[in-house]
Amino acid sequence: MSDRDSHLQDVLNAPEGPHIAALFDFDGTIIAGYSATAMLWEKIKRGELSAEELVETANVMAQYSMGSLGFSGLMTAASKFMKGVTEESYFEFGEELYERHIARKVYPESRALIEAHIAKGHTVAIVSSATIYQIEPTARDLNIEHVLCSQYEVKNGEFTGNIIRPLCFGEGKVIAAEKLAKKHQLDLDNSYFYSDSDDDIELLERVGNPRPLNPNGKLTEIAKERGWPLQKFDSRGQGKPVDYLRTIYATGSLVTSFVAGLPIWALTGSQREATNFSTGLFGDIAAALAGVRLDVSGEENLWAQRPCIFVFNHQSKVDVMIIAKLVRKDIGAIAKKEIRDMPIIGKVMELAGTVFVDRANGRNAIKMMEPLVDAIKVDGKSICIAPEGTRTLSPKVGPFKKGAFHLALQARVPIVPIVIHNAGDVAPKNEFVMRPATVKVDVLPPVDTSDWKRSTLNKHVADVRNMFLAALGQVEDEQSLKAPAKAPTAKSPAAKTTKPKPAANTNRRPDAGKKPEVITPAAKVEAKT
Repeated sequence: MSDRDSHLQDVLNAPEGPHIAALFDFDGTIIAGYSATAMLWEKIKRGELSAEELVETANVMAQYSMGSLGFSGLMTAASKFMKGVTEESYFEFGEELYERHIARKVYPESRALIEAHIAKGHTVAIVSSATIYQIEPTARDLNIEHVLCSQYEVKNGEFTGNIIRPLCFGEGKVIAAEKLAKKHQLDLDNSYFYSDSDDDIELLERVGNPRPLNPNGKLTEIAKERGWPLQKFDSRGQGKPVDYLRTIYATGSLVTSFVAGLPIWALTGSQREATNFSTGLFGDIAAALAGVRLDVSGEENLWAQRPCIFVFNHQSKVDVMIIAKLVRKDIGAIAKKEIRDMPIIGKVMELAGTVFVDRANGRNAIKMMEPLVDAIKVDGKSICIAPEGTRTLSPKVGPFKKGAFHLALQARVPIVPIVIHNAGDVAPKNEFVMRPATVKVDVLPPVDTSDWKRSTLNKHVADVRNMFLAALGQVEDEQSLKAPAKAPTAKSPAAKTTKPKPAANTNRRPDAGKKPEVITPAAKVEAKT
């Protein structure tokens, strides 16, 4: 049994019920590294810090790291740079920060722990010294209903340059946790707290089940002295040299596999035989180099009815090698047009029969897929399509585009759903490095499309998407698909907050879950309405 399984088993053996809280620190516990560091680098990258502010920030961070400045002083210094900035802009910045940096830092093991606690009916909350702007998108994605965090003072929709005390740090976390416990009738003596830092010793001592997770050196010593169970994850963060090597070689195997098929093309004159050989070879070699092992159920459905349209949910760049390893031969594919411009790889994929489409032009994309109808009807090829159109930021299924379903309707062939559970464990979106993992895959039975009509296509798309949701155990809020979730804002007696206008950035993930309740040690916090 692995460490991850052992830790999960501990949760599964726990009593059920919402009176038990599962509290998680954020930085270093749910995500690898620090969200504040990602925020700082993003600001530097955008040129939003002046030279003077950059020098002062470096000085403050140096003082904090050497222990001559406390966390309150660090937050006070940071808040001064925000004076006069709208809170609305920071919610937007938080969304962009999540998409570009933080989503890929979420530990899959921590995600599994959170899901296990939710399945037990426990009350799950993030308890962090960070702010809601850093945390909220991740909490929403993980279906965490409560966020306990630090707070900047806001008046008339703008930051004043001050902080609200006490912060959610040290004893402040205990105050916030007890406030949550009082409001929701939680039993902290039988609750859990996961943290990576000895800065959280007060809350670790307050709960009945302290759980050091990715602990620093001092917390590791304390945990060993007190017999607290601890765990360390290495699935995120800085990769090892071998991980970079496996990534480079696995990616490059697409080209070498194509080259290996050239003699077959030259000697037999059959491009199709050469492509089939190269496709299967690429899937096998790339998966082996990347350390990807497949746990496949329903493998017989891959061959039950061909030609067909294979549709798969798209989480990771390794999905391509997974599909190649599974489907192996007589296939065509659709990819975004940007891939065609990639040196060598774009040309190899084009020679293999890939159709490149402009995702921004839905009508043109459907027109460009017309040759695929002939490939199905005349050549007997099956087509592989990711109906989400792009990789998702998490395992949650995104909205489906209709291209694959139009194609099935025109060619009158079945749709075969390939449900990929956890390819993000290998390499999430925006992550270069691949790490070894076992990926679970469900190949569902073929979906008959013989009686489909254009007028009922929306229903068929929804039905197939619901098959993915059911296989992945995902429950979706219907309202979350219709409108983006609104981010919460803080109110307190010390800082009355006016309701800002809705954020201009409407590029929220449509799979966003319910917005979390936010609590600080200083005051009750309500959500935007």
